[in-house]
Amino acid sequence: MEVTVYQNQVERALKVLKRQLTKDGLLKELKARRFYEKPSVKKKRKQKEAKKKRKAAMKRSSSNFTM
Repeated sequence: MEVTVYQNQVERALKVLKRQLTKDGLLKELKARRFYEKPSVKKKRKQKEAKKKRKAAMKRSSSNFTM
């Protein structure tokens, strides 16, 4: 991954880099790999994330019907 710094705008380049890392999911993966996660804990975490995504999708779809 590469970010170009223009006119000594380091802060802006860091912001762009962080946005790219977040978009690619690398920050989340690094955080997850920092410590060992038992398979049962990993399964529960993934179920929780899926539930959160479903809830957000339902919220978005229900708001479309009210408009």
